[in-house]
Amino acid sequence: MRKGMQGLALIVQKALRQDPFAGGLYVLRGQARSLVKNIWHDGIGMSLYAKRLKKGRFIWPSANDGMVALTASQLACLLEGIDCRNPRKNWRPKSAG
Repeated sequence: MRKGMQGLALIVQKALRQDPFAGGLYVLRGQARSLVKNIWHDGIGMSLYAKRLKKGRFIWPSANDGMVALTASQLACLLEGIDCRNPRKNWRPKSAG
């Protein structure tokens, strides 16, 4: 994904039919699913946040009409590479104390 803020804003306008300057947060991913870019407009200017995973891929929820509405906790799980549909603990202490 080589697009910057202007290219991603154009994707939001054309493909998703949304206004990228309305204050919403838009998360877009690359084909390899190891890179996500977030864009949002805070009323002053456009901001871009990019994150690439060293190992694994982002777990992407199934989309209707190309879009998914996420809560703040679901977004946090997505950005950490956690499947928010089935969160599991991977670590448990061997003994207490």
